[in-house]
Amino acid sequence: MSAGAEAAETQAASPAPKRLGVALLVISTAQLMVVLDATIVNIALPSIRDDLELSDASLQWVITAYTLAFGGLLLLGGRAGDILGRRRVFIAGIWLFSVGSLLGGLAWNAPTLLAGRVVQGIGAAIAAPTALALITTEFPEGKARNQAMGVYAAMSGAGAAVGLILGGVLTDLLNWRWVLFVNVPIGIFVALIAPRVLHETEGYRGKFDLPGALTATIGLSTLVYGLTHAATDGWSDPITVGALTIAVLLLAVFLAIEIRSPHALMPLHVFSDPNRAGAFSVMLIIGAAMFAMFFFLTLFVQGVLGYSPLRAGFAFVPVSVFIVISAGTASVLITKVGARPLALAGTATTAAGMLWLSTVDVNTTYVTGLLLPMIVLATGLGLTFMPLTLAAVSGVADREAGLASGVLNTTQQIGGSLGLAVLSTIAVSVTTNRLEELALSAGAGGASGGQLPPEILGGALIDGYTTAFQVAAGLALAAFIVTFFTIRVRAEEAAASPTAHIG
Repeated sequence: MSAGAEAAETQAASPAPKRLGVALLVISTAQLMVVLDATIVNIALPSIRDDLELSDASLQWVITAYTLAFGGLLLLGGRAGDILGRRRVFIAGIWLFSVGSLLGGLAWNAPTLLAGRVVQGIGAAIAAPTALALITTEFPEGKARNQAMGVYAAMSGAGAAVGLILGGVLTDLLNWRWVLFVNVPIGIFVALIAPRVLHETEGYRGKFDLPGALTATIGLSTLVYGLTHAATDGWSDPITVGALTIAVLLLAVFLAIEIRSPHALMPLHVFSDPNRAGAFSVMLIIGAAMFAMFFFLTLFVQGVLGYSPLRAGFAFVPVSVFIVISAGTASVLITKVGARPLALAGTATTAAGMLWLSTVDVNTTYVTGLLLPMIVLATGLGLTFMPLTLAAVSGVADREAGLASGVLNTTQQIGGSLGLAVLSTIAVSVTTNRLEELALSAGAGGASGGQLPPEILGGALIDGYTTAFQVAAGLALAAFIVTFFTIRVRAEEAAASPTAHIG
């Protein structure tokens, strides 16, 4: 072989920077799309309720149907990528996600809308874990991979806020169906370009742990149902007690299956490393605080401050901007200071932002009451996501790369589902109790919202929201404590790219 031919072969074996740029665009777009769909419908919920004549209970499931299917099947999606090939599984997930988006956008009643959201969630569960694993196979170790991880972390963190912005724009300028239709052309683009810029990975021998997937998904769904049912019917209600009991039993069965199965969906040894266990725990807690915060903040700005969907959407622009900025900063600093200081600073700053938001009231102004605390909160989230991502995939064997990234995504989505259920229960309880107190003191003769002056109802709602923000701040503080005792990825380890062990 001639020297020129050898040089050409060597050049062909090395990914071109242009191809790497397009590969990152494809992966990060897919990650942004599946993450933002957990919140993009939030601002559109009133329009969806009016158009499809949904009850309040059904309306809440428009969100949880997606997050539960997403979080509950992520582990299976990660394992599918390891066994069948990550590019193949990634593309299949994007196609399924697009079909679910189309079905949801065309929905003519509640069942078809919820079915579309479930299909979306299943597609996201297949695509998301392979997206992170593909970064480790596509990008060379060192600076290029760390920068790609920074973009991925920014998309994961900013997705929730971008969903709120996009949801407001589409709902106001078009209609609520476009918050789902918008995914279709984007998904088609990603699915068609991916085979041209992503390499296929070698599949590993193994079997799918379907019993584990079923018990985990049904158990988590039943748990969230029990928690949300408690918000309206109380903790002693037979349905609440029954749902929570069944959920605990199913999750116990899931753990028993994982301990004994040679092809466990979630091998418990993945939690043996303190860095990974800490990263998973912190992401679960931060996910619970973050998703609930976006939910209640959306209700506050529209229901109390009277923002239109469009204005409410743009009110969250700074959140996206500062998450991206701080995540990018973290990707640079992590090779100098390590993961632990960044994660500690991030969780502490997140807690401060949540606590600041708990001071809102009916007279809150945007700049001092919302913008500044949201900037603090977004900065904290951006600083947190990058070190958690690196800690989660640090030192994982090649054959379990999809598993590690799947667990990380799972903890964020399940944390969001559980956090929304728990904090909704707390907020509704506080609001109900406050309504009764205010009604009696005002001589309204009852606690019915329809018989109370607007200022009394608004005050009770604000009490519920601020209590939820206070609990979210407590969760972020708990994440700080867990980080302090678990995360230990040093600067030299980050500089050497611990993700080189994957893929």
